[in-house]
Amino acid sequence: MKVLILNGVNLNLTGKRERSVYGVKTLEEINAEIAAYAKIRGVDTEFYQSNLEGELVNKLHEAFLNKSCDAILLNAGAFTHYSYALRDAIAAIDIPVVEVHISNVHAREEFRKNSVLSEVCAGTVFGFGVGSYIAAIEGLKYRAENK
Repeated sequence: MKVLILNGVNLNLTGKRERSVYGVKTLEEINAEIAAYAKIRGVDTEFYQSNLEGELVNKLHEAFLNKSCDAILLNAGAFTHYSYALRDAIAAIDIPVVEVHISNVHAREEFRKNSVLSEVCAGTVFGFGVGSYIAAIEGLKYRAENK
């Protein structure tokens, strides 16, 4: 199984900003932890981060057109709450996408409780830090093995 992990807006500053919310690990450290765990579980990973909505849309399209992965984990950051472009890109592809968040978005500001992506995603995992990505990988593996 190959999983593309897409991180969106401001996640490049993880470990440097709002440490009480996002923790002290950098995105590079988070990616390394995810990759190490995934390897043990027999999952290949590819990582991509962009602060640009269109680049994330392009990456979703590319994954679909090139059939380059079996599933996608998407932490869209603030795009989660208003990006109909990302929503439509997810709806347009036949690759399962899991919405992932490091923080518990329902325990934060009111606007973060709304996701325009959730209804077109295979699932949503949030609130467990790096464990959100790990749980999403496990959910995808279970889903693939029990179709």
